[in-house]
Amino acid sequence: MSLNQWRKFAFFDKKIVKNESGEPFDALKPYKIWASSSGRGKLFFGDADGVIIVMDQRLEVFTFRAHLLRVSHLCMMKQQNFLVSVGDDDGDAELLIKVWNFDKMDASGTPTCARIIRLPAETSREPVTCFTVHENLNYMAIGYSNGSVVLFKGDITKERNASKHIQIHKGKSPITGLSFRPTTTGKGGIALYISSLDEIWSYAIGSRDKESESILDHHGCALQCSTMTDSTVDFQFVIGRSDAFYFYLPDSRGQCLAFGGEKVLLEWCHGYLVVVSKKDDSDGRASSSDSLGGDMQIITIYDVKNKLIAYYGPVQEVKALLCEWGSVFVLCNDNKLFQIKEKELVQKLDMLFRKNLYSLAISLAKAQHYDQDALVDMFRQYADHLYSKGDFDEAMSQYIKTIGRLEPSYVIRQFLDAQRIHNLTAYLSALHECNLASEDHTTLLLNCYTKLKDVEQLDRFIMKRSANKAVSFDIETAIRVLRQSGYFKHALYLSELHQKHDWYLRIQLEDNKDYRKALDYMAKLEFAAVEANMRTYGKMLMSNVSLETTELLKRLCSNYGTDTNSDGEEIVLHANPEDYFHIFITHSEEMRSFLECVLAVRSDLAPELHNTLLGLYLESYKKCTADVAAAKERAGLEEKIMDFLRGTEPRNYTQALLQCQMNNFAPGILFLYEQKAMYGEILQFAVDRKSYDGVISTCRRFGEKDPQLWVQAFWFYASNFGEYDKALIGEVLKVIEKLNLLQPMMVVDILAKNPNATLDTIRDYIIRRMHTDERKILEDEAQVQKYREKTEKIRKEVDLMKSGAQTFQDANCSACDKSLELPSVHFLCRHSYHQHCFESYAENDECPACRPENRKILDEIKTQEQSKDLTQQFMTRLGKENDAFSVVADYFGKGLFGRNVSIDDLIRPNGES
Repeated sequence: MSLNQWRKFAFFDKKIVKNESGEPFDALKPYKIWASSSGRGKLFFGDADGVIIVMDQRLEVFTFRAHLLRVSHLCMMKQQNFLVSVGDDDGDAELLIKVWNFDKMDASGTPTCARIIRLPAETSREPVTCFTVHENLNYMAIGYSNGSVVLFKGDITKERNASKHIQIHKGKSPITGLSFRPTTTGKGGIALYISSLDEIWSYAIGSRDKESESILDHHGCALQCSTMTDSTVDFQFVIGRSDAFYFYLPDSRGQCLAFGGEKVLLEWCHGYLVVVSKKDDSDGRASSSDSLGGDMQIITIYDVKNKLIAYYGPVQEVKALLCEWGSVFVLCNDNKLFQIKEKELVQKLDMLFRKNLYSLAISLAKAQHYDQDALVDMFRQYADHLYSKGDFDEAMSQYIKTIGRLEPSYVIRQFLDAQRIHNLTAYLSALHECNLASEDHTTLLLNCYTKLKDVEQLDRFIMKRSANKAVSFDIETAIRVLRQSGYFKHALYLSELHQKHDWYLRIQLEDNKDYRKALDYMAKLEFAAVEANMRTYGKMLMSNVSLETTELLKRLCSNYGTDTNSDGEEIVLHANPEDYFHIFITHSEEMRSFLECVLAVRSDLAPELHNTLLGLYLESYKKCTADVAAAKERAGLEEKIMDFLRGTEPRNYTQALLQCQMNNFAPGILFLYEQKAMYGEILQFAVDRKSYDGVISTCRRFGEKDPQLWVQAFWFYASNFGEYDKALIGEVLKVIEKLNLLQPMMVVDILAKNPNATLDTIRDYIIRRMHTDERKILEDEAQVQKYREKTEKIRKEVDLMKSGAQTFQDANCSACDKSLELPSVHFLCRHSYHQHCFESYAENDECPACRPENRKILDEIKTQEQSKDLTQQFMTRLGKENDAFSVVADYFGKGLFGRNVSIDDLIRPNGES
């Protein structure tokens, strides 16, 4: 848009300021105004008589005398409540600067004069053309008609910190404008702009170094035709000449706005450039204000940022422009005061909407920090307007600005209907950029890319955008859509980048059939990921890359690295091998290799794993047994199995034995029998195979530990009489005789069961047993005679005790071993006691010394008597009860079948056998 095409709007309303009675405000009419300023909620005017007039928002006015004569310049601070005035006090044209503190008022309501500063002698009589003070009150600049500028440094409000002044600039033409730029231009620097009739300068001040100067333009401006902008346009210095407005930065020129006309006065007010210019007679447009008489001027308010003219209107000759309370106040030469007030934003927007100027309305709303929801609604209206005109590209650019506030389906539905896929793609992409996309949005966007076959955009969306992993879309949804569309490369890229291991492996295995790459990828993953994915995909990998898969499983289940537990201890990471047994179905060789590795490293595994490996060994052994040509391999396997059994105790003996039996592995069966002392089973193993030498060999090895082996061996030899060397049964009979394992009649009965057996086989055994029995009979008869004689002797002693006198010859007490004195107590057992000793030791009339032994004998006799009664009860119950076994078990617990005490035991002397 060219400058001449800037649209004009009536965003401001001009009216004359009126008092409470509705009459035009005329409080300034008596004064001859020379200077003006505004700030902190007040308007300030200085007149030719040295009086300063202060007006507040309620149009209340108070005055005070600041100078004796004329007030030539005023500057009100915006951040601090100080007013600085320049005026004449002594009548000889020597001007004074006074600083007024409005926070300290005297009793009459007059502000305190904080300081009076005299101008330097060398310039004291030069007319002051312009004047400015920095907001921090540490800098003040005064421009003169002779082209010089004096800079004051130091706090201008305090006498003790007297300001130092220097002549910073000396030109050839009068100074027409001074402005401080509030931002720094280097370390601690502040920019001072100086304009004269023929030049524009900037000085970097505020640093310790000497002020540096820059000439910005060799063309100047008239008095009052320069001002300082605010932050909306980066604090630029702007001047107005007849051909244009020129903007300047501290070290360069800025933009130029070519608006012609002779400028009279410039002011920057609330983001607007307010310009008073002379009326262009060539315009040909008459104004109703011409009838008011006097020279007419034009006030134009420019919105530089939005490139529009916010107000344009005539006014009588202007003396001053003031900005306060959100309005522009215009003081005319006849001291009439006009207010140009900005319309409410809603009114301005309404005007723009009626003209379909949505872009401009949005720009204004943003500048006024309009409510975000309202802004979004404006974007939507603008987009709808563009859509209705068929400008789909621009409409989409506006719809994109509604993301986050406007429901995405509102936009998507329109562009789906119109088949504007490329526009829809742009919207969905922006939705993802804002991290507001759902799974459905991601699916739709990827479908758009694939439908358009726009691989470049797809690469940008998938690969470049997600390279830093800070993606703005749902990863799994994207992978799923790409996979369904056949873009496996992109799907794999996303899966690997974002560690979607399951997706990566699924695509490689099920779609690409690249099993080796899948396995290589899995081998790089962390322990938990490998553990889980191997359970899922291990069987497929084993079927295609068995060797490599087995090696990875070995590492996974033995030592996959280390980690630190919650106690700060280092632990080895390894999985449970049993979780992966299903992988090895139909791969027994690989499983055998796997278990060999794991069991060699770990000792904490379940017992079943050892037996599982044993089963694999035995399975291979069985196959080799069936193959005659594999004799060497079978021997090696046999040795390996036996080494395994010897080196590792089976954790489940029954299972190990069962496996050896199922596979008919005799060495293992015999070894396990021996380990568990199952000597009978070892003998039976030989019996089952009719191994006569094996039977005798087993008895020789284990007969001492289990003598019953000889009895079993005798039964075996007796049953198979005539099929072996007779010396074998002879050896067995010798051991049976020696250990008295069988009665001779039983030996005869066992041998008699075989009709092929002859008496000659056991003749020697019978003869030896007869001789032995004869010796035993003689020994028993001698023992019986001895017991008879002893019994008769005891009987006689009892009779003597009952009928004859007893002589007690003990001289000492049997308790205290002291000399026996009367009264004393004597027992037939020939023990004697003092009466007091007996009373101390005895509880009844029994001898204390004999009482323990006598009590033992009596208890045993009583037990025998009770046992007789129990026997009778047992026989009675046994005849009545149906469950005879329960009766037997019950009485067995009561000791019925224990060893009885015979009278021989009771009368046998201690130590006699």
